[in-house]
Amino acid sequence: MFDSIDDWLIIAVVAGILFYGSSKIPQLARSLGRSVGEFKRGRLEVERELKAEQAASAAASTPPGPAR
Repeated sequence: MFDSIDDWLIIAVVAGILFYGSSKIPQLARSLGRSVGEFKRGRLEVERELKAEQAASAAASTPPGPAR
């Protein structure tokens, strides 16, 4: 009966409505959306910092070319 993730999602939504009521669901969804957005922004910021550090270390580790 509960073979797919869709079945569990439906059960979770019904349980959420029963526990929180229909008026709280939009607030919970909004909070969840904001949290996911903040997580993505933080992840992108960390990735940018790592790329910048890798570029800086790669530039520092390359030997200078011959002097002319």
